[in-house]
Amino acid sequence: MYITDVKSGKRHDIVISPIEPEDFKFITKKEYFFNWKLEKDYEICKLRIIDQSEILGLVSFESIPDEWRIHIRLLSVSNQNKGKNKEYERVVGNLLTYLSKIAIREYGELACVSLKPKGAIAQHYIDKYGMNITGATLSIELMEILDLIKKYDK
Repeated sequence: MYITDVKSGKRHDIVISPIEPEDFKFITKKEYFFNWKLEKDYEICKLRIIDQSEILGLVSFESIPDEWRIHIRLLSVSNQNKGKNKEYERVVGNLLTYLSKIAIREYGELACVSLKPKGAIAQHYIDKYGMNITGATLSIELMEILDLIKKYDK
């Protein structure tokens, strides 16, 4: 999996891994838009370029086995990777793909990944990642999951 430098087009291989307790020193609300310390009771993963320590994206999630799904509680890119002037492309897509692979591993063909979008971002998730409206949440199931994996994890 990789991200792309928006200005140069250069690809950088990435790693997604669980956060470490010391990471909370650098995960500020100003940089990542939420108080991530409130998510300590859930699984939280970070995305960074291999051999670099800077966290470019974060996701907290929980497994809901009775519904065969992974639910995204929070997902955020770092401040410099937000909006039209972002530094890297593909951060969110890679985080969604990572969780999609977990969902497939845990739930097979019944896998689902869901999130409850905040505000106007919902349409972006629908257009860019193929998410479907499912009540108060957006979700992807097997076909959309496979499309994401094909696009982001070649």
